[in-house]
Amino acid sequence: MKKKKILVLTGGGDCPGLNAVIRGIYKAAMTHGGYEVYGCIEAFNGLLKDPIEIIKLNKRIVGGIHVKGGTILKTTNKGNPLEFPMLQKDGTYKYKDISKALVKKIRKLGFEAVINIGGDGSQKISQALYEKGLNIIGVPKTIDNDLSATDLTFGFSTAVQIATEAFDKLVTTAESHNRVMIMEVMGRDAGWIALHTAIAGGSEICLIPEIPFDIDVVAKKINKRYKKGKGFVNIVIAEGAKINDKIVGKHAEGDANIKLGGIGNALRQALEKGGCPADIRVTVLGHTQRGGTPVAFDRILATAFGVKAFEMVDAKKYGKMVSYTNNEVTETTLKKATSSYNYVNPKHYLIKTAKALGISFGESP
Repeated sequence: MKKKKILVLTGGGDCPGLNAVIRGIYKAAMTHGGYEVYGCIEAFNGLLKDPIEIIKLNKRIVGGIHVKGGTILKTTNKGNPLEFPMLQKDGTYKYKDISKALVKKIRKLGFEAVINIGGDGSQKISQALYEKGLNIIGVPKTIDNDLSATDLTFGFSTAVQIATEAFDKLVTTAESHNRVMIMEVMGRDAGWIALHTAIAGGSEICLIPEIPFDIDVVAKKINKRYKKGKGFVNIVIAEGAKINDKIVGKHAEGDANIKLGGIGNALRQALEKGGCPADIRVTVLGHTQRGGTPVAFDRILATAFGVKAFEMVDAKKYGKMVSYTNNEVTETTLKKATSSYNYVNPKHYLIKTAKALGISFGESP
């Protein structure tokens, strides 16, 4: 009997736990029998190259990968088939929808289904390809925790752990030198990493995209911490937080998404310009939050997601995404999963918790 072929790929930014999902899919497929699992290199880009870059997974390739960060299949955020960047002779890029040809190619290669492991942008691509007739299942991946149809995404807990450990180290050096330490964390348009880190680490100030902050309020909070030139303040700021109603970042060639980063230094400059007397230092964690070994919880969640994704393929539940809801690994539609962004609600219990601890969000009175 001819075995059915599944194609697995990882898209968008890398994330701790991706390899555990790949391993979970493969092991579940082998336990079930009747399937072969293939990996597409660099998201959908592997299908678009000549020759194509696809590998057949086996025990040797997936053995022990659940403890490793990154993804053995590589990834990219520049391979959106709906807006594929085409390099022109003059060095500029034009964007073209090649999704129809992509679906046709996947079918021609004989794949029963595709499992797309990715975040909000990747799952929007999954939904578009499903509407074009592709048998596809989504697996939610993002350190930002910004997908609304799942309570948690794997990678988030690891990112928070990394950020908290870094913050703990900054607290001691801030206290030793009577300094203001600003730590910039990832999260794009959602402040979940910053919020969790601020509470776990005991921050005095937490600045997130969802709550506009007033630089004068932040300065006042800092000044209250200093007496006769002595004191210290630790600030966590999300990369997507706005200063003077503007985000800080820039566009890269061939990528339509803005690259966030620099808000920590922008905050430092604004405080110094406003006359803040404290000695201010900035630490940007950047991609350290995306790398390294996933914590145990993320390994478990990612593995469960991989097994569930295979079960959904076997049951032909296409056009859906794996979800973690009310402590259960379940499923939802891709359409619902991408219908709204998971912002931090200013009335969320963790916001109330933080405020009860005296953490300031820099809000105007």
